[in-house]
Amino acid sequence: MGGIIDSNKNIALYLQVKDILINRIQERKWPPNTLIPTEQELMDEFNVSRTTIRQAISILVQDGILEKKQGKGTIVKAQSLIGNGKLKGFAEEVTEKGLTPRSKLMRYSFRKDLYHEKLMLELEDDEEEILVIERIRFADLTPIALEKTCWPAHIGRVLIEHDLNTAKYYEILEENNIFLKSAKEKISAVNATIYEADLLGIRGGEALLKMERLSFGLDDKPIEFTTTKFRGDKYQYNIELKR
Repeated sequence: MGGIIDSNKNIALYLQVKDILINRIQERKWPPNTLIPTEQELMDEFNVSRTTIRQAISILVQDGILEKKQGKGTIVKAQSLIGNGKLKGFAEEVTEKGLTPRSKLMRYSFRKDLYHEKLMLELEDDEEEILVIERIRFADLTPIALEKTCWPAHIGRVLIEHDLNTAKYYEILEENNIFLKSAKEKISAVNATIYEADLLGIRGGEALLKMERLSFGLDDKPIEFTTTKFRGDKYQYNIELKR
């Protein structure tokens, strides 16, 4: 279970330690709710100072990946998604409201030509593919949103092993040791095209809430770019502001 720290690398030692710790969590060498080794044990293993170990652990505590327990030590936090608990999928949001989530797959394909989506996922090689999945999302029997998700090919190959009508992407990723850490969202208002309106059971030109989400893994690299268009009469987005 050893890690290699290279003092000659142009990367701070505490960042090297942090990356090794993340890998162990991703690979479930340290399962949720278990104690990680003590500071002294990590110092001995990596042959670094206590300050270095504390800096690495402090970052992971701030990111919500580890948690310090008074009188016990430091544990791997148990949560369905690694982050601040607010990074949720559509199915989770709907279920929390007491409704039943459902999806209808429209199409999926591996594409090389979606340059904007590939740029968002930091894939710049023309030959690299992304998986694009388009679904209609329902709450009970009511169509709520049109969803277009884009994934790097290596993640896409994991997802297509499942029924994409019922797939809960984030749960599948976690089962395969791919964890979400954070996301950025951009929200804007658009008008429904005739095609979109037909799918959602509304009139053409009605207002939709367009949300673009770029999600990042534990290594801060993008792993999901999703555009969802919600019916304005059926969906609200609430933000709590603190000062």
